[in-house]
Amino acid sequence: MVTAMTGKAILGISAYYHDSATALVVDGRIVAAAQEERFTRKKRDSRFPKHAVEYCLREDGVDLGDVQSVVF
Repeated sequence: MVTAMTGKAILGISAYYHDSATALVVDGRIVAAAQEERFTRKKRDSRFPKHAVEYCLREDGVDLGDVQSVVF
């Protein structure tokens, strides 16, 4: 589990093009990644990856407030 005091969390988002996805990087290490189509069951889902973001944060126990940077 990461908090703002123990590690640097970066949330990477790819959206609005072919296969939207999210990755969570903590202290330079990928801790979670997911494509939105795995949750929506829509092939090549290009919408904002809401479900993938929720999954990545939940997977490592990170709150959105713990994320120092969001990159697109």
